[in-house]
Amino acid sequence: MKKLELYYYDECPYCQIVLRAIDANNLRNSVTLCNTRQHSQHREKLMKDTGRSTVPCLYIDGTPMHESSDIARWLKEYATSLK
Repeated sequence: MKKLELYYYDECPYCQIVLRAIDANNLRNSVTLCNTRQHSQHREKLMKDTGRSTVPCLYIDGTPMHESSDIARWLKEYATSLK
């Protein structure tokens, strides 16, 4: 099973697209949520790894993916194998 971590914050509309995709594909238990506004260590890791603090960012086995539409598409495509 892949290790999935979503770096996000609640007020971000693009993050909401990804969170809805997670819920629509019943992946809430498969994705670790890392709120960058509530926990500065998440924001710092994102900056260190990617050079930017832009969310949403889904780490797939340690590799970051940005862009909400790309993340939502990936989650839908691989949902069956992620559960």
